[in-house]
Amino acid sequence: MGGVGKTTLAQSVYNHTSIVQKFDVQAWACVSDHFDVLKVTKTIAEEVRSACNTNNLNILHRDLKEKLAGKKFLIVLDDVWTEDYDSWYSLLRPFQYGTMGSKIVVTTRIEKVASMVQTFQPYHLKQLSDEDCWSVFANHACFSPEQTNENMVIQNIGIEIVKKCKGLPLAAQSLGGLLR
Repeated sequence: MGGVGKTTLAQSVYNHTSIVQKFDVQAWACVSDHFDVLKVTKTIAEEVRSACNTNNLNILHRDLKEKLAGKKFLIVLDDVWTEDYDSWYSLLRPFQYGTMGSKIVVTTRIEKVASMVQTFQPYHLKQLSDEDCWSVFANHACFSPEQTNENMVIQNIGIEIVKKCKGLPLAAQSLGGLLR
């Protein structure tokens, strides 16, 4: 489901100090609904400081292979929608030359994509509890902890809004930020 926190979780892992120290090379590519192997490959090539001023996929793959060979890498492919196995396989060609322990993290909302690319069990995110959703909302709305009558009325309205967020942290954050 959109807004449940897939990208936020991946960003948190990707930027965590202990993760950064474990990999020689890191790259992030936002894929979205139009899966263009050339565009995604160029994005990754830019991140690993590989030659990317060409539209020749074979040259990009060869250069990327050289940059990744013998290195431990972490690649994040965010918001993958494609169910086209051939395109996916084409994208992955240069990554087979990294060392043991290299990782590719994929975020997706489509179960079929997860099963197509998986080598590990997918991690399914669930919606937040009402209490946690309220916490996100209240934090972004800057609700005062004071229990005045005025605050209680506003908080009650906020609680009704949070129920409509259906546990989605992005919705709670966005609506709380608007009310701020």
